Amino acid sequence: MHLKELKIGNFVAKVPIFQGGMSVKVSTAPLVAAVANEGGVGLIGGTGISVEELIDQIHQTKKLTQGVFGVNVMVAIDNFIEIVKASIEEKVNLIAVGAGFSREVFKLCNKTGVEVVPIVSSVKAAQISERLGANAVIVEGGDAGGHLGTDISVGDLMPGIRAAVKIPVIAAGGLVDGNDIADMISLGADGVQLGNRFVLCDECDVHPNYKKVFLEAKKDDLTTILSPVGYMGSAVKNHFVKEFLKNETDKVTQCTNCLKVCSRSFCILERLQMARDGDMENGLFFAGRNVYKINDILSTKEIFRKLVKEANEKLASLAK
Repeated sequence: MHLKELKIGNFVAKVPIFQGGMSVKVSTAPLVAAVANEGGVGLIGGTGISVEELIDQIHQTKKLTQGVFGVNVMVAIDNFIEIVKASIEEKVNLIAVGAGFSREVFKLCNKTGVEVVPIVSSVKAAQISERLGANAVIVEGGDAGGHLGTDISVGDLMPGIRAAVKIPVIAAGGLVDGNDIADMISLGADGVQLGNRFVLCDECDVHPNYKKVFLEAKKDDLTTILSPVGYMGSAVKNHFVKEFLKNETDKVTQCTNCLKVCSRSFCILERLQMARDGDMENGLFFAGRNVYKINDILSTKEIFRKLVKEANEKLASLAK
């Protein structure tokens, strides 16, 4: 038993590993292309950037790879439809859709060759996605970084969703190494998605302090906060998070109306940008609950080699 290539609609990933689409310029062209060049699926973070910036990122990615890549975008953002339309016009392979559910995205992508891959956390959402035309779903459990749709682990979600749909299922949420990948494949996953592991790689061009926060994080440093989007979010405790958890509000001095609905408890775009730019105390560092298990920064090539080797070795042992 070993990792197999993954076919979703019109495209094939030679290695069934997705790189999580981390937004506000965390998943950018150098990382996305590096993942695609290793046979995986790279995802540009399509939230927290303008349509013009997205198009530029797609063009940069195409210059660097002939591999499979797409865009991850939140339904909750104000320019969701514009981001989707631009992704279609620029002919990416897929659009991964999270933080809400959209039926309109299926209509827009119909017959364009661009696959819709919803991020789901329930049997019902997976079944609706399949019925609307999704050729795969990403099942994200409660150990993921960022906005969470559930507090149930992906390992507990997988069996029910796998039994409920016929389309490929990509497991996500708290996965950091090849052993995690093998566990998900053994539960029936056709592929996996990892986010934090790809922050800690050479090609991820966030500020070095961003990576330092991840590398120094301990198990007890992870917590959840209620995002202005309306979802709980998993993040690393720092000065901002600790103060927010005490007061549950932070003064918003300006607003760009980036979200369809926003509680304005704090400006999430501003805080994520601070993190992207290396402000370790005041930024919001979304991270999965197992980020503390990652203790090195490697090249994307080295990460893939290590993940595939570990996964295949464990799958072989499980098959005995």
